[in-house]
Amino acid sequence: MNPIKQAGQVRLGSPMLAGLAYGFITMAVAALAASLILISGDQGEEVLPAYAYAIHGLSVLIGSFVTGRRSGSKGWYYGGLLGLVYSIIVLIVGFLSFDRGADWTLLFFAAGAFLAGALGGIMGVNTRR
Repeated sequence: MNPIKQAGQVRLGSPMLAGLAYGFITMAVAALAASLILISGDQGEEVLPAYAYAIHGLSVLIGSFVTGRRSGSKGWYYGGLLGLVYSIIVLIVGFLSFDRGADWTLLFFAAGAFLAGALGGIMGVNTRR
């Protein structure tokens, strides 16, 4: 037993926790890349909602892919659940930091996150050997 090799391994036990971690890391990296694109380009603020929805969709898709792959079964269920949890966290952050109220767009965002999560979970389960 080599303690140095064991100390370097970090594994998130829960598939949902791992998926959320991957999803939020993806969101941070994609938001940074979108910021750099907006700074260097000549695009205005009117493209920000499209970038935000694309970033959230990609983040949910990657996070649910990881969740489905680690769960091994019921990928649509775990992926969809991850999409709902992700959208609830985004809703809470938006409410607390930007004083955003509840409206119909949040319901559509949650439904889209559920569908993207279910798709990512299905793909994740089917890539497992």
